[in-house]
Order: sequence, then C-alpha cells, then structure tokens
Amino acid sequence: MDHVDPAQPGPEDRAAEPLTEYVQRVNRRVRDFDRRRPLVWDVLLTGFWVLAALIDATGGGWRNVARDPDVPAGLVLALSLALSVPLLWRRSHPAAALLATLPAALASSWSGATLQAALLQLLLVHHIALRLPLRNLWWVVAVVTAPTCVTVARYGDGPGSWNQQLGSQLLSIGVAALIGVTVRARRDHTAVLEDRARRLETERDQQVRLAAAAERARIAREMHDIIGHNLSVITGLADGGRYAAAKSPDRAAQALDAISTTSRQALGELRRLLDVLRDDTQDGGSRTAPELAPQPALTDLDHLLDGVRRAGLPVRTTVTGEPTLPEGRQLTVYRVIQEALTNTLKHAGPDADATVDLAYGRRGAVTLVVTDTGRTVPSPAHTGGRGLTGMRERTALYGGTLEAGPRPAPAHGWRVHLHLPEESPQ
Repeated sequence: MDHVDPAQPGPEDRAAEPLTEYVQRVNRRVRDFDRRRPLVWDVLLTGFWVLAALIDATGGGWRNVARDPDVPAGLVLALSLALSVPLLWRRSHPAAALLATLPAALASSWSGATLQAALLQLLLVHHIALRLPLRNLWWVVAVVTAPTCVTVARYGDGPGSWNQQLGSQLLSIGVAALIGVTVRARRDHTAVLEDRARRLETERDQQVRLAAAAERARIAREMHDIIGHNLSVITGLADGGRYAAAKSPDRAAQALDAISTTSRQALGELRRLLDVLRDDTQDGGSRTAPELAPQPALTDLDHLLDGVRRAGLPVRTTVTGEPTLPEGRQLTVYRVIQEALTNTLKHAGPDADATVDLAYGRRGAVTLVVTDTGRTVPSPAHTGGRGLTGMRERTALYGGTLEAGPRPAPAHGWRVHLHLPEESPQ
C-alpha cells in the first residue's frame, strides 16, 4: 500500500494550481496594462455601455418599462447618450460624471421614458464609494433617488409605489456602495501589507549590512590583537637576541626558540580565524571543516605574560577575588591586557616595566588596571590607533568603561583602566 504524505498536494490540487496561476497571471497583466494605459480600458468599457444604451434606445426595448411609450425617438437617443457617455470619467472624476448624468436622468423620469440606461448611475456610485471620501455618499443618495421620486410623483400607480420603488432604488444604491467600500478596504489592506513587506525587506537588508559591518569590525579586532601582539613579542625577542648573540650564544638561541614558538602560535591563531571565513570547496565540492579552537580566556593569561616577559618587558601581576567571569567577559579582559602590554612593548622604551592589577567582583564585575613606567609623552599609536578603539568596542559590549592615558604627575608612563559592571539578573 502506497504511503500518501498529507503535506504533499494531491492530484486535484496539482490540477487546480496551474489554472489558479494562469488566472492570477492574466489578472496581473490586465492590471499592469490598465496602469500603463488607463484611457484604453476606460474607452472600451464606456463604448460597451454606450452601445448597450443605443441598442436599447433604437431597438425599442425601452418601451417595455416606459411609463410613456410615445416619447420621441430623438429624445430617447439623446438621453441614452447623456446617461452613458459620462462613464468615460468614472475613475478620474466620478462625482462630476454622476452630476452630469443627473439632468438626463431627471428628464427620462419626467418624460416617462424611464430608460434603463439610468441604472448606469449605480456604476458611478460604486466608483465614488471606491475613490472618494465616504461622506460623499449622502448627497449621492439624494442625486440617484431624485429621478425615482420624480417618476413616482408623476406616474405613481398607488399608495405602495413610494415604498416599492424607493426601497428598490435605495437597496441598489446600498449594494453598489457596499461593493465599492469592500473593494476599497481590500485594496487599502493590500497596500498596507505591501508597504509593510517593503519596510520589513528594507529593515532586513539594513540588519544584514549592520551584521556584516559588526562582523568585519570583530574580525579586524581579532586580527589586530593576534598579529599586533605576537609581532611585538617577536620584535622584542629579536632585539634581545641580537644584543645577546655576541656575548651569550645560549641566550640568543633561547630567543630564537621563543621567536619560533611565538610565530607558530600566531600563525595557528590566524589560520583558525581565516578557516572560519573561508568559503571555498575542496575535494570535489565538499567543504573542509575549519580548524576550531576556543577563544583565549583568563586561564591563558600566564602564557601571555610569559611571552611578554621573554620579549624583555618585566610584568608584575596582582589578582584579587574569585575569577568567575563568563567566557565573553574573560575574552574582553584578556584582549585588553594583551593590547595594553603590546602598546607598552612597542612604545614604552627599553627600560620600562608594567603592572597588571586585576580585581574580581560579584556577578561578573571586574576592574583591571594596567600601568607602565615608560614614556610620559604619548605616541600616536597610544591615542589614535585601532587597538584603543577595539578595546573600547569590546568594553561597550558589556556596558563597561575604559580609560586610557598618561599617568598623573609625578609618575611616568601610561595607564589603562577597565571596569565591567555586574551582570543584570535574568
């Protein structure tokens, strides 16, 4: 027994779907043509009703409902044209077109011809309800019922004529107006949905662009932190090894080993970052999985400080409190320490030393102070580089504050102060 998936369309659905799509496609084409050339459609529809009115007038069909069958043929023909030709302006000026048909409708009722072409006024009522403010319907009712009142007053056949004819006319006006209001509400609802869809699409595109910009900024921060720090360490080790080569070959060899280790570490971190971004395929189209590794945390801080010390910068550390930070906050603190020490390596001078004071508070709060005893005059990299911007961006993610500047006199050097507030309770 074959299994039938209820989510899949059945034979009837597959047979009906092409017809529905065909009707919708034809409807869209007609609407597009009408938007491009509205006069063509207006002329065609008006011509149809003018022809119908003329057939009724010249063929004598109007006499079947006329109160006075002896109305002159020329008057009947003129009234038929006067009642049908104004339909040409039913969309652009429906109120004016209705008022233009009023004299002909009154003449038709007074003469006793009671032409059926007067029913075309209901089409104008429909367009008034569709296109104009609904308050216009009050005078529209008066205009359309006036010929009926004339007919009943002049040719009334009994006490029930007023109720019957006026009731039928008011019912017809109500139906025409209701159709117009319904189409108008549907059109307005569709316009609102389309506008909302456009705004949502625009908002989605903006969110995509913002996400892409944020991702580019994050990648720039990571590459700056990885490359800048490790190159600074390598530079310090290379300078130390160069001075030690002449007097202590063993120290020079240790410096070269440290350079090799730091270089491999930097290449590994950079490769992992680029693997995440790579979008090419290998091995016949199968994408290779990127080499993944956790982001550095405060548990890696000793390794970071050892590398800085090997590069020739003495660093003292003081830690108070229990280190219970989430991973994101740990990365922020780690990167700020890394960037601050990197700047010290690059700009503080050969005789500088650094101090890292780290204090943990409750619920993820942390205060970090990194100071050095280097130059008093700040370098351009201290004040306007990408590293300081990256530190502030990372700090802002957690609502923290970061201050960086020269230490107050008489002290010499530079000071970086980071504070992350407590996490909000969930």
